Amino acid sequence: MLNRVLKSNYKKRLKTLLFETLILCALFSTSITLGQFEIPKIPNKQTSVYDYIGLLNNNQKLRLEQDLIRYSDSTSTQIVVAIISSTKGENINYLAANWGEKWGIGDAEKDNGILILLAKNDKKITISTGRGTEHLLTDAMCKRIIDQAIIPQFKKNNYYKGLQIGVATIYMIMNGEYKNTNSGNSDFPVGFVIFIFFVFIIIIIALSKKNNGSDNHNGKHFRRDSGSSILDAIILSNMGRSSGGGWSSGSSGGSFGGGGFSGGFGGGSFGGGGASGGW
Repeated sequence: MLNRVLKSNYKKRLKTLLFETLILCALFSTSITLGQFEIPKIPNKQTSVYDYIGLLNNNQKLRLEQDLIRYSDSTSTQIVVAIISSTKGENINYLAANWGEKWGIGDAEKDNGILILLAKNDKKITISTGRGTEHLLTDAMCKRIIDQAIIPQFKKNNYYKGLQIGVATIYMIMNGEYKNTNSGNSDFPVGFVIFIFFVFIIIIIALSKKNNGSDNHNGKHFRRDSGSSILDAIILSNMGRSSGGGWSSGSSGGSFGGGGFSGGFGGGSFGGGGASGGW
């Protein structure tokens, strides 16, 4: 009788131990799976757009890439867009800050790098800021850009347009043109409305100038993507350039043939600033 009781207790303890071991193994396996995203090595071609899943077509990628390169050449601020399918469970803010730090985006002395990380399948995006940009591109401002400028386009599957508008807003903020004027507790985005109005005026001026001189050497009229005109106008207006640079091969940014940051990444540092959002 005693042996039966001992054997019964032994079996119960063995089953309990086996169950607890399985639970621990499952938790350990899950934690490993969730942390498996590996940040890519610093690429040989250090440029502004890295689309690892082919979300943008070639023309869209090149246009956005050239805009960001031109902005970097004019201001030394390096804005990088990275597009992946999923963070594999990692916090996107944490991943982006580590990514920007590992690659050294931005100038080592100014720490003026900005990384926009888009995880399409997760439906998440983050703007991670270098230490030297946080006084202008605050966490609250990053959140406003994501929620009010980028995500509305992403919900319509307009990923390129969402990135365009987001980048254009960052240009304005970094040049001190857009400030949050909503001092009250109201949810109405006063500052953002003012910004949109300002951009609209720039677009009208830019398009009127381009319409006066948009013929090529053969006398044939050609059209540029309207989104590119917006970015071009913002860059030119903020940098104080004339609109003659445009998209021609003689502009400082070069033609749509690829390229990268002059001198590559400069060793900038990221402190975890920025914000994220989902749709």
